[in-house]
Amino acid sequence: MVFEALTEPDRDLSRPWLVLIDDEQRPRTLRAERPGLVVWSSIWPRQPDAVVRFDLPSDGAGGTALRWTLLLPELPEPSLLGHLRKRLNQLINANLRYTFGQ
Repeated sequence: MVFEALTEPDRDLSRPWLVLIDDEQRPRTLRAERPGLVVWSSIWPRQPDAVVRFDLPSDGAGGTALRWTLLLPELPEPSLLGHLRKRLNQLINANLRYTFGQ
């Protein structure tokens, strides 16, 4: 279910989680290998070369242990990097997670 939520974020309209802010855009799925890998394009127009990689290994108990990695060709200034990381944390570790009742 996590794989589907990442590859089709609007699939379940009763559980919206990809709530973007003004400086963000919808990501494109660049790569999807069921069940364990999803790669998104950047959600930030001012960081168009950013890529978000999601590794989705099994947690060993029938669930998924999601790990996201923000990949950038070069590090932006620390305040911008903090903003990018905070937004991914909010979207994935809060919004998406809460839709699964955690």
